Amino acid sequence: QVQLVESGGGLVQAGGSLRLSCAASGRTFSGYAMGWFRQDPGKEREFVAGISWDVGITLYADSVKGRFTISRDNAKNIMVYLQMNSLKPEDTGVYYCAAGFRAAPRRSDYRYWGQGTQVTVSS
Repeated sequence: QVQLVESGGGLVQAGGSLRLSCAASGRTFSGYAMGWFRQDPGKEREFVAGISWDVGITLYADSVKGRFTISRDNAKNIMVYLQMNSLKPEDTGVYYCAAGFRAAPRRSDYRYWGQGTQVTVSS
């Protein structure tokens, strides 16, 4: 059973920080790129950040550049992190972890998805 499980969401004031984690299990994700997306109710799920298997490529949405950092740990159990600093109310949404064949901003590039974790930034 393929599983991507996110954690670390919550309520934070504007200007604060959160660190999201994603644990991948149930199959070998060796070679897979990982990404983070977010979605507000009534809106399209949008790309936030992506990272290649070898960490050679990282991508960010323009709206989070300089504030968010994606990283990963390819030890026995693959972990992916999203460090979010200087949070803004517009960063509010459900954040999803995804695994795919390349670090890219399109949803179609990712094959496996987690259930999401809620991030709420108050003004």
